[in-house]
Amino acid sequence: MSAGAMGSIAGHYLPFATLLKREILRFMTVSVQTLLSPVITSSLYLFIFGVGLGGGIRISGEYGFVEFVIPGLILMGVVTNAFQNSSSSLFFSRYIGNIVDYLVMPLPTTHFLLAFTLAAMVRGLLVGVVTLAVSIFFSRLPWPHPGYAIAMIVLASLVFSLFGLVAAVYSGTWDHLAVFGNFLLMPMVFLGGVFYPVSRLPELWARVSKTNPIFYLIDGFRYGALGVSEHSPAADLMISAAVSAAFFVWAFALIRSGYRIKS
Repeated sequence: MSAGAMGSIAGHYLPFATLLKREILRFMTVSVQTLLSPVITSSLYLFIFGVGLGGGIRISGEYGFVEFVIPGLILMGVVTNAFQNSSSSLFFSRYIGNIVDYLVMPLPTTHFLLAFTLAAMVRGLLVGVVTLAVSIFFSRLPWPHPGYAIAMIVLASLVFSLFGLVAAVYSGTWDHLAVFGNFLLMPMVFLGGVFYPVSRLPELWARVSKTNPIFYLIDGFRYGALGVSEHSPAADLMISAAVSAAFFVWAFALIRSGYRIKS
């Protein structure tokens, strides 16, 4: 490949790389708020629910409540922080008007979408890694299927990074955006099996819980961490991949159409 062709390719991806770098630096400059704060919250959950209340509770065979809840808390941190990053960043750009700067850039819709999504995934996954490091002080997980666990946690960060963009587009005010986080995302997280096995619920509520996409993400990630699951691991992976594809198409269509972005 000639130097001219390589320079042309580099120039094509330069706006994408610049926007991605900007989005990563945006949350890294306030890392105490974006990375340390959620880890402290997860540590408190581990101490109170895992050590304080669940020390003698056996959940599944050889695993106690602490081991059961750690994968859920890791995934909860990934999901909530990926959502918060993409939703707040895109909405703030709309709010202060600098979204115009992005629209006049030679930036394809796919690159625009991926820059916001990947930056949010990075934040979510960093929180997950740090939460995992802290959890070692409470219990060590066996990780019988590490590759599967990585696939599920990457899918989780992808799904909720995209969901954050969708929420930011539809939100007209900060209050509207908060509705997505407080009245939709958080109930989905807490009712998805973070702190309890869904199989122990009454049959009706167990069926309702299985309409929650977070259930499959948590169940699949827990299978990778502990080797136990309440649902077929293959089905967990396929359902999660299908949900991520649906959110990608939804977010892409919204951004490409300019709905509530160009106005």
